[in-house]
Amino acid sequence: MTCITQLDHQKQKEMENGSKQIWGFRGNEELKIASEITVRGFLNLLMFHVNKDDDRPTVPLGHGDPSAFPSFRTTGIAEDAIVDALRTANYNCYAPTVGVLPARRSIADYLSRDLPYKLSADDVYLTIGCTQAIEVILTVLARPGANILLPRPGFPYYEARAACSRLEVRHFDLLPEKGWEVNLEAVEALADQNTVAMVIINPGNPCGNVYSHQHLEKIAETARKLGILVIADEVYNHLTFGSKPFVPMGTLGSIAPVITLGSISKRWIVPGWRCGWLVTNDPNGILRKTGIVDSIRGCLDVSSDPATFIQGAIPQILENTKEDFFSKIIYIIREAANLCYERIKEIPCITCPYKPEGSMYTMVKLNLCLLEDIGDDVEFCLKLAKEESVIVLPGMAVGMKNWLRITIAIELSTLEDGLARIEAFCQRHAKNNKI
Repeated sequence: MTCITQLDHQKQKEMENGSKQIWGFRGNEELKIASEITVRGFLNLLMFHVNKDDDRPTVPLGHGDPSAFPSFRTTGIAEDAIVDALRTANYNCYAPTVGVLPARRSIADYLSRDLPYKLSADDVYLTIGCTQAIEVILTVLARPGANILLPRPGFPYYEARAACSRLEVRHFDLLPEKGWEVNLEAVEALADQNTVAMVIINPGNPCGNVYSHQHLEKIAETARKLGILVIADEVYNHLTFGSKPFVPMGTLGSIAPVITLGSISKRWIVPGWRCGWLVTNDPNGILRKTGIVDSIRGCLDVSSDPATFIQGAIPQILENTKEDFFSKIIYIIREAANLCYERIKEIPCITCPYKPEGSMYTMVKLNLCLLEDIGDDVEFCLKLAKEESVIVLPGMAVGMKNWLRITIAIELSTLEDGLARIEAFCQRHAKNNKI
């Protein structure tokens, strides 16, 4: 049945049902489906189930935004930079498509500190947070029949944007028993002549892992072998608190081309400021030769821009923020990671196979055999929200059924309260109450 015939058939049915007016428009079902698999979609569903009669504060262990907590307030240097940019009156205008030059130059200098080569402003494109950077690169790579390799578990915005771009998704597993490293054998098995890229998230969301230089080198060599680029989501760059330092994927850009995505959202705790970047780490010029650079510019030509005054503040934010601000945030998250890891050992129905070393999260496995009247991770989280006013993200949201993602970037007292409520919930739902 053709689209026109389907529409005529629908109008005829509405007329038979007594409708007075026939409308020729309908909502886009693909967008509705795509939005349901995002973190926001799951969190909205869980918040809807919180008991409004519970006088206790809701504990947000599913969110990735600690900015509401006093311990995570951004540095005054960043706040002053915004005020200064506004008062100059130089940033009341539209910004260039790729971003204002001083901001691009300062981001290039900031990222070059960790690279064996120097980036230029021409390698940097400003975006509305890291999410628009994801949207841009997936739009650029989408073509009929193309596929992209995504990590499982991962950040579901990639799946949502791929669906909107009609880009086929193929998942490779991360291995919890190996510190959530990429299963590179699976990557090679999944790829074919239509594969365009693979995504890595480092430091890891949702796993809290940090990749070594050796593992990143293996990823780059695999990408070169397959003839694909690496999209390196490094929005949590330098948010590491374990034994492994952060190593940017761009250090290996001479092996395979790398698109780095980042922002000031996480390291500076300002996700609402919505300023991110897309950066080409490609010393061999492959992305320019294959037309990717021109396509990025073309995509940005038909996209919105970050607020110009935020862009104007970027040089001052990147260049003047003191190390003690970063150290304080790292200290708090490290303490939270230690607390969470040790406390989870006391809750038999959940286990944490890997102590988080970076980002703001940890993944824990749900042991349903110890619980009754709970069928899966989504039901666990819905009942937990209703009974204990605790929000935890079900593993289903990030591609891992019967796992949970717990946020550790939160006040320690609030984290302790949330974990105590989870323990009480598990005891109440234990088989024969034997937990």
